[in-house]
Amino acid sequence: MINWLSKNRQTVARGFGSVLALVLLAVLIQEQGDGELFSAFRRVSPGYFGLALVVLLVSRLFAILRWHILLRSAGVKISFLRSVELTFTGNFSSNFLPTTIGGDVVRLTGAMQLGYDRAICLASLVVDRLVGMAGMALALPFGLVPLFALSSGAAQSAAFSALLQKGMDFVRRTFESLSIWLKKPSALFGSLLATLGNQAFIYLMVYFLLLGIGHRLSFWLVAGMYTLSYFVTLIPISINGLGVQELSMTFLLTSLGGLTESESATVAVLVRIIFLITSLPGAYFLPSILAAMNSKEVDER
Repeated sequence: MINWLSKNRQTVARGFGSVLALVLLAVLIQEQGDGELFSAFRRVSPGYFGLALVVLLVSRLFAILRWHILLRSAGVKISFLRSVELTFTGNFSSNFLPTTIGGDVVRLTGAMQLGYDRAICLASLVVDRLVGMAGMALALPFGLVPLFALSSGAAQSAAFSALLQKGMDFVRRTFESLSIWLKKPSALFGSLLATLGNQAFIYLMVYFLLLGIGHRLSFWLVAGMYTLSYFVTLIPISINGLGVQELSMTFLLTSLGGLTESESATVAVLVRIIFLITSLPGAYFLPSILAAMNSKEVDER
């Protein structure tokens, strides 16, 4: 037991972080009463929920295009359909198998199974994440400005210091990973445009959910709040941001959007549900990739 805990201490810590965040969210909701939460769920318009689901699926296609552009520009002869299969499989594993297999590991293994160069595929996954973070960073001011308006000077200083450190780490990792694509600026620009399209439709998804419960907020405020929540979930204290994303979104929607805690929690939970639903197509492709991973482990032994 002790050996198992030692080997899996990071997973255990993240699991504990997720549970703690979910408990805090439950306590927050409990203060208003369970009836308020159920009432907020009942108010959600099925039409707007359907629109939110559709626009998130569109956002997934932009995310796939981002990685596909990076692969093709690095000389990987992969079809867009293959990129779709690998990305959906990675999304599914991230959402449903977070404690054992990461989505990027699944994407890398699937690409290797198809015979593509391991080193280039690995580098492309790193750059794919970095480009995604760069796109999110462009929208960060839309959340920071209203947040700083509510915060004290000390909180602003602490937040700025944390973001500055994150920014410096981001720049360092970017230059370490972009050796191939720095020589191909058009590919980087194309992948950045794809990630901006991905973000726009994610923000639109949250915007439609807010409309579904009768709240019309500025699209840019929605973008800023979601972006802040995104960067909070990058802190490795939970499994796939579970609990932390919901708690941070609830806080931001309540503090900046003027929603009640129950309404904010409803939107946060629905965002998670829609992400889970849109990752389900990956279940179709997962068995063959898992089989390849197991086969590789046996060969290494």
